[in-house]
Amino acid sequence: MLTPKVIKVEARQFPVTLHFEKRTPEDYIASAFRKTCRIHETLPPGAILVFVTGQNEVRQLMAKLKKRYPVVYETAKNGEVLVKGTKEWKERKVEAAKSIRLEDFKEELNGDDDVEDEENGLMDGDDMNERGAAEAFDDYEEFENGDGDLEDGKVENTVGPPPADCEPLYCLPLYSLLSMGKQRRVFDETPAGMRLCVISTNVAETSLTIPGVKYVIDGGFEKRRLYDSITGVSRFAVCRISQASADQRAGRAGRIAAGHAYRLYSSAVFQDLVKFADPEILTKPADQLVLHLKSMNIVKVVNFPFPSAPDEKMLEAAEQRLCRLGALSESTINGKTEARITKLGKTLAVFPLAPPYAKFIAMADQHNLMSHAILLISLLSVREPLIPVASLRGATPEETKELMKNVLKERRRWCSQSAARRLGDLKVLMHAASVAEQVKYNPQECEKVGLRVKALVEARKLRQQLTNIVNASSKKASAVTIDPNLPPPTDQQAQLLRQMVVASFADRIARRVDRSIGQEEVQKGAYETTLIKEHVFIDPCSVLFTEEPEFVIFQEIVQVNEKKLLTSVCSVDKEWLSRLAESYCHFGDQDKNQEPKYDEVKDCVVKSVKVTFGPMEWELPVENRIVPHDILMYRWFAVFLLDGLVFEKLKEFVPKLLAPPTTMVKSWAKLQKRTESLLNRLIEKEVCIFYSHNSWASCPTKWAIAPCKRQLRPCQWAKRPFAWGYRPFGGRLAHSVGDSPQWQSARSPLVHPFVFCGPTFLPIRSQYIEYNQ
Repeated sequence: MLTPKVIKVEARQFPVTLHFEKRTPEDYIASAFRKTCRIHETLPPGAILVFVTGQNEVRQLMAKLKKRYPVVYETAKNGEVLVKGTKEWKERKVEAAKSIRLEDFKEELNGDDDVEDEENGLMDGDDMNERGAAEAFDDYEEFENGDGDLEDGKVENTVGPPPADCEPLYCLPLYSLLSMGKQRRVFDETPAGMRLCVISTNVAETSLTIPGVKYVIDGGFEKRRLYDSITGVSRFAVCRISQASADQRAGRAGRIAAGHAYRLYSSAVFQDLVKFADPEILTKPADQLVLHLKSMNIVKVVNFPFPSAPDEKMLEAAEQRLCRLGALSESTINGKTEARITKLGKTLAVFPLAPPYAKFIAMADQHNLMSHAILLISLLSVREPLIPVASLRGATPEETKELMKNVLKERRRWCSQSAARRLGDLKVLMHAASVAEQVKYNPQECEKVGLRVKALVEARKLRQQLTNIVNASSKKASAVTIDPNLPPPTDQQAQLLRQMVVASFADRIARRVDRSIGQEEVQKGAYETTLIKEHVFIDPCSVLFTEEPEFVIFQEIVQVNEKKLLTSVCSVDKEWLSRLAESYCHFGDQDKNQEPKYDEVKDCVVKSVKVTFGPMEWELPVENRIVPHDILMYRWFAVFLLDGLVFEKLKEFVPKLLAPPTTMVKSWAKLQKRTESLLNRLIEKEVCIFYSHNSWASCPTKWAIAPCKRQLRPCQWAKRPFAWGYRPFGGRLAHSVGDSPQWQSARSPLVHPFVFCGPTFLPIRSQYIEYNQ
């Protein structure tokens, strides 16, 4: 396999001085706080860019910095409002002091002059002086990086109080989920007399360049999505960055002038970092990748020349999931088993979605739920359309608590108390989209009810894209449209949506742990999944949190404070699993001594077996399974046919039979001509199921009846000659007793009951007539 060449293009950049810690601190947030304080208080002007891992750390560090460097407004004697600590404030203070006796304030004025002179000297832009100050700054901080595990008070006490005339620090957050308006503030002009400090995630690493940055503080960590190629579970975890990422972060300080990058880890740690992060193809499920390659007739995906080849086990696990989903089917050719794309798989490959999401939309076509399905999938495909309740903030702790309470109350109101409530968080998502449409995606109105406008707008665009794909791919007479006033799903529609969720996301089912079984102490509300061994819990913000259904389906597992939480939860009826998620079920062996029975729903001969779900073998209700295809199956089908169970209208003829129907399964049955004649006829035509009068109407095939003969042979099973049959268009059974049958009408001839066609026991005729009920 050829190794692709790495091309490095040198860009224009000012020199950046790298500074490593002599000892790597344990708490890099506390270390970042101290470093920011020292830069702001001792080094020349220039914006500061701090890299942290996530939104919570951004807020945590901003709160500390704002507390230490508050923006205080003072009103001068002339009525002018100034920000305390700015250069203009200092100048006004000096001018005010000149009107007073200077000898009384000599020491203070000298101090101000020194500060001003020092500041003016540093603003000359002497690069050598700036480098020397930075090196002295490193030596000054050496003692602070011992254990690093400090509480807020200890951190502030270690740093010491800020200078009385320290200029304010203009702190701004930056992360991907922040609204576009708030993200643009980092490009606006910094208020006069303030230093800009941007606390950012890795969004500022490569996506954009913030003007004026001269100091970069690199914590050395990032929040990365880790993917388990075997279980298919993705989770976010805080990990060390790569050397390439560290160089990218340092480069942010050399865009406008010579800068400094402070790495909060030692040079030895840097040498241990991987050179490059794993490419995206290795950090996300390969299901969609495999499906697209299969759609291009690439059967052996493992032999495809990937630039960065995924692990073979990862590709094989993706093929198995696609086979269970119905997108691929395995076939053996020349002793080799190959997985080829199915008709369903070709349909799923059209959508720019993960295969389970695409299957959900494909299934909605047969239930007239396409608009609801597209809306739901577009919302599930974007990140956090609902703001987590724990992330809501008010001006005061009391306002924060009230805001959280109101948002939770509103979301529970969106999920009504009807049967549709079992749709759970999915119904809340759908209602949230309706609310956003009603307020025209107004940011203020959406934030009041805990909606993230940026994600909802993205979902709106995806919804339009999916609608266009469906209209272009399907041959429907009426096109699917986006209805801003789409009504919420009814109880019946909600049940159908839940069943579609089971058929599409069967690998994401969780079951509540029974605390009464076993000696191990289990925490209340614990669930177990087929993907990981640890116990998981429903997110406290979920509308199903208090109900704790026995079986649920989730969309993602998120770890919060050592606890794994299930998000976007939907309730599931366990009776559905054996039919809608059959590929994940294990069916026990049939008992040879058990007497079969006729299943009217499946129209076949069945036996009840035990059913378990998944690798953990969760017990499900007993399921009726078709008996093996052997001679006994034909004998038992004959029993149920003669007994009137296959066709209910024939029950009235059972007393007229010469022998009981159970004669067909007796050990001496082959000694009687009537039993062997019927059995041979069934086997000859491979008749083992029958479309009863209840199911003929839904049969998609065409059927017809045989031309009537005026004389029918007497039935070998009847005490007196009689005829019986089925009227095709009226759906009523007619019969007569006597030497010859009496037809109901010349247009609707009856058929002999033992005239079979193929495996479905359909009447036959020379020409086909489409069935109309």
